[in-house]
Amino acid sequence: MRSSYRHEDVEILLKDITGLVAPEETAVRERRIQAGRHYCEMLPVEYAPSSAYIRAYENALRQESRATARAVGILSDRIAGARGRNVVLVSLARAGIPMGILIKRYLRKKYGWEVPHYAVSIIRGRGIDRNAMRAILKKHAAANLLFVDGWVGKGAIFTELRKETAVFPGVSPELAVAADPALVTELCGTHQDILIPSSCLNCTVSGLISRTFLRSDIIGPEDFHGAVYYGELAAEDRSYEFIEAVESRFQWEEKPEEEGEKNPGFGLSEVKGIAEAFGISDINLIKPGIGEATRVLLRRVPWKILIGEKGEEDPSLAHLKTLAEEKHVPVEVYPLRNYRACGIIRNLADA
Repeated sequence: MRSSYRHEDVEILLKDITGLVAPEETAVRERRIQAGRHYCEMLPVEYAPSSAYIRAYENALRQESRATARAVGILSDRIAGARGRNVVLVSLARAGIPMGILIKRYLRKKYGWEVPHYAVSIIRGRGIDRNAMRAILKKHAAANLLFVDGWVGKGAIFTELRKETAVFPGVSPELAVAADPALVTELCGTHQDILIPSSCLNCTVSGLISRTFLRSDIIGPEDFHGAVYYGELAAEDRSYEFIEAVESRFQWEEKPEEEGEKNPGFGLSEVKGIAEAFGISDINLIKPGIGEATRVLLRRVPWKILIGEKGEEDPSLAHLKTLAEEKHVPVEVYPLRNYRACGIIRNLADA
């Protein structure tokens, strides 16, 4: 798979389907998804950021890179203690890839370890790329594999991992993430809902690759899941700008956070409460957390964005407010507990 990432940073186990699938407008995709078509069978048109939004992203990178670096450092130290130098990082494409690269670089700089790093596709409702998993397991012991993602929303991918890893004896469903406000994994850098700046953009902060794709007319039984390479956006690529900004803020003496920092209750419970409060029957329309709320604005049809009671003065939400204003999406203050923001997708049957 082509990407703007260097091969020494990650080996991406995806099929290059550039030119084989026409991207579809957001409104068209949303109608099809809500009519029952799976999102992995379509590709979105990549959002072209406005100059105001790029400024908001650049501010987020300056303001939040230290918090992200701290979370990566704490997570990496926990990985080192729990898994040791034989760990094999398996990032979940695409949001997990920059996190995996940062963990790989932290382990190299602090411990002198050179750990393997792969990227594979996992799709909610369709599972993990089993061909990619088999390729990794030909080279590495099952017990050494560790899945990596950027953050946890409500925990749907973690549920998918638990189901899928049962097919591969010895492979743990444990998930390592920088931020886990949903409280689904202990292998995280923080249980707070922090802004990870890579969540603010699409392919231009993700190696110029699309989200992953799976459809039988394009992906054969022996193929890896697919993705598109957006080489035409090379001039706008910020993938290494993000990685290097965070890496430059690494600290080697960070202490893990106290467990008392955790929010009360699991994220999924809060999501169910939001669904009840707003009369939403399908919790898949609720996307909690800063990263997930950003994704709603970038590639779905939003109904509204919820922000916490202190959100009006929260600088980490500036990019959300900019994007919501551009797309004419209302922003509503709501008493969130586990999260600082939450996106709600419009139910087109109600539109």
